[in-house]
Amino acid sequence: MNPTKRSYRATFILDNRGKEDSIDQIIDGVKQDIAAVQGEVTAVENLGRREFVRVTDRKLTGGTYVQVAFSAPPSGPTALRERLRLNANVYRTFVQSA
Repeated sequence: MNPTKRSYRATFILDNRGKEDSIDQIIDGVKQDIAAVQGEVTAVENLGRREFVRVTDRKLTGGTYVQVAFSAPPSGPTALRERLRLNANVYRTFVQSA
């Protein structure tokens, strides 16, 4: 691992309602977004579909949760959030230092 990179763990809630893409295809797209911000994915864990405790959108009552461990430069999480904000398949993003 490069000493200028830091380790992060990100949790994504994926939304594939009305789309032909499978969850695996969406996860591959997220991996490409991580690579675009100079990150390296080290582990991916699909946590499965879960219902939301608080529903903010009546049409979306649950989503598929995915945790991704990756290393990236310190500016990586901010750039990743900005890229994924534009991705309609990713409903929520939470990135924390590992």
